[in-house]
Amino acid sequence: MISIEKIYSIFQQHPSIQTDTRKLNTGDLFFALKGENFNGNLFAQQAIEKGAAYVFVDELLNEPSEKIILVDDVLKTLQNLAKYHRQQFNIPFLAITGSNGKTTTKELIYAVLSSTHISYTTKGNLNNHIGIPLTILTVKKDAAVAIIEMGANHLKEIEGYCEYALPTHGIITNAGKAHLEGFGGIEGVRKGKGELYDFLRTNNGTAFVMWDYDYLRNMSKDIPHIVTYGTKDASITGSIDQHEPFLVISITEGIDIKKIATQLTGDYNLPNVLAAVAVGNYFNVEAKKIKAAIENYIPSNSRSQLIEINSNKIILDAYNANPTSMKAAIENLAKFNVKNKILILGGMAELGAASLEEHENILSLIKNYSWKDVVLVGGDFLKLQHPYRSFEDSTQARDWFKKQNFQNSYFLVKGSRSMKMERVIE
Repeated sequence: MISIEKIYSIFQQHPSIQTDTRKLNTGDLFFALKGENFNGNLFAQQAIEKGAAYVFVDELLNEPSEKIILVDDVLKTLQNLAKYHRQQFNIPFLAITGSNGKTTTKELIYAVLSSTHISYTTKGNLNNHIGIPLTILTVKKDAAVAIIEMGANHLKEIEGYCEYALPTHGIITNAGKAHLEGFGGIEGVRKGKGELYDFLRTNNGTAFVMWDYDYLRNMSKDIPHIVTYGTKDASITGSIDQHEPFLVISITEGIDIKKIATQLTGDYNLPNVLAAVAVGNYFNVEAKKIKAAIENYIPSNSRSQLIEINSNKIILDAYNANPTSMKAAIENLAKFNVKNKILILGGMAELGAASLEEHENILSLIKNYSWKDVVLVGGDFLKLQHPYRSFEDSTQARDWFKKQNFQNSYFLVKGSRSMKMERVIE
C-alpha cells in the first residue's frame, strides 16, 4: 500500500484536491469519497477523463490505470494527508467552534488577521470531517496563520478534528442549545465543544475565552495560556453603544479603539466582534487596522444580513437556528424602536426529545412582545397550538409573502437550514 510520504510528494506536485468530479480541473487530485447516499469510486474513470492527475479509491471498480491509486480508506487517507501537511508548519493554527456565531467569528478574525498577516481560513462553512482536511490542505508555504472552523453535532467529533488540525490556539464562542439530539443535552454540548479546550490543555495551547460566560471560565481551567474578552473583568472589554439598525460597539479596555461601527445586525454579535479584537490584538495587528477590518466586513450567506426591499428592512438570519440563537434573534428585533415588526420563523432541527418543548418555549417568548404579524413555518411548529399564521414550508410562506403589500416594516426571517427560509423573500 502506498505510504503517506509518497502521497504527500504527489500532492506537492498537484496541490489541488477535489471530491466532486463536477468541480474537477485538469491536474487536480480526485479523492473518491463514500457516504450513505453516494460512492465516489463509481466516478474514478470519469475523473481521469476530465483530466485528474491521480484518483484515490478504496474500491477498484474500473480497469486498472497508473492514475488510479488504491488505499484502504479514502477519507482516512485525506485526513492523514491533511495531518502530514499540517505538520510541515510551525505557525499558529486557530480552531473555532461553538453552538452559535462560529462562522461570523471566523470571518471577522480572518478579516482582522489578513489585514497584517498572510492568512488562510475555512471557506464558507466547510467545517466537518471532509471540509476541515480540505481546508488544511489549502494552506500554502507563505502562511503566517491559519483559522480553522470546526462544526460538530456529537461527542468525540471535535477531538477527532484536533488530531489532524493540531490547533495551537482555540475559541469556543459559546455552548448553547444546538444539536441536542446528537449531544444528548446541554451538558453533552459543553463536553463536546470542550474537546477543543482538552486538546489545548494537554498541548500547551492558548484559548481566547469569553469571560462573561461562567461555564467557559470553568471549562477553560488549567489551559496554559488564556486571553480573555467580555463586557467586564477581561483583557479586552466592550459594550453595545447602538444596536439599530447596525451594531456599534464601544471598546472600554485593552486597546486604543473607541468605537467600532459594524455592518452586523444583532447585539448577539458583540462577543463575536470582541473575539476578533482580542485575537487581532494578541497577534499584533494595529488598532486602526482591527477597527477598519471589522467595520468593512459585510455578512453574507444569510447570516444576520440586513436587506432592504423598497421601504422594508429584513434581517435574514436563515442559515441555521437553534433555541439559543432563535431566542437571541427574537429579543434583538423586539428591542428595535420601530413599528410594524414581523417574525417569519422556521422550525428548528436536530433537537431530539427536547424539540417540542423548545418550540413551545419560543412560542412563549413571542407572546411577551408586540408584533404586527407572526408567521411560523414547518417543523414542530406544525404540531403545536398557537394563534399565529402557519405554513407547511417556506414555499407556501413565500407565496403568502408575495401577496402582501408590506410598507415600512421590519422582518426577522430565521430557521434551521433544512427549512430554507431564504426562499420566503426570493
